Amino acid sequence: MGNTQQVALITGANRGIGFETARALGEQGIHVILAVRDLAGGQSAAEKLQALGIQATVVSYDAGKPGSATQVAAFVEQHCGKLDILVNNAGILKEDLVGGNNSSSVEAQVLRDTFEVNFFAVVELTQALLPLIRRSPAGRIVNLSSILGSLTLHSMPDSPIEQAKSVAYNTSKTALNAYTVHLAHELKHTGIKVNAAHPGWVKTALGGEHAPMEVEGSGKTSVQLATLPAEGPNGGFFHDGEALPW
Repeated sequence: MGNTQQVALITGANRGIGFETARALGEQGIHVILAVRDLAGGQSAAEKLQALGIQATVVSYDAGKPGSATQVAAFVEQHCGKLDILVNNAGILKEDLVGGNNSSSVEAQVLRDTFEVNFFAVVELTQALLPLIRRSPAGRIVNLSSILGSLTLHSMPDSPIEQAKSVAYNTSKTALNAYTVHLAHELKHTGIKVNAAHPGWVKTALGGEHAPMEVEGSGKTSVQLATLPAEGPNGGFFHDGEALPW
């Protein structure tokens, strides 16, 4: 691979929003690395992308496994020497997405497991890959958040997300939003931009069958933020080009 070709790493990219993000980036001539826990599923996804003429490779990544982030960084260093785009897409939901109101009853283990994948692992992987992103002339970091992490929307008297009060998932995304703001501030004098994306409510394994959006095209917001021009925003929270309230 020529060092001028852009390289993007997407976690949880073997299916759903992650796969759609990888496909859309790959169609722009970007080399996509699918960082997945399920290597067989990842290889199958890579083959589908390769059949479309996309350069796609697979690396093992388990958000809950110590040392996994370091191994991913070593893989990217060895095979690419830099990283232009990081899309922190992988996430888990261990509660009911809608109808839950479990602040007084959520199990401590559910909180810990959710934060481990949705927050702590994202910070760890981002820190491990940041030296490689600094080598890019225009690094982009996209954190897959959710509108359910918006404290502003949750606290409105006529909240549009009033029925979705699953505390572990929601607060893990609120924490991810806070990390986005802090990292963007630290990197504001570099060429790196850091933003949070709300993909929409999508028919995925996490979103469920009642979600209004189809999987196809669900990576749109992530791709927009991953390919921002130099004058694009930094430290924001977006859905389909529109800013969302924190």
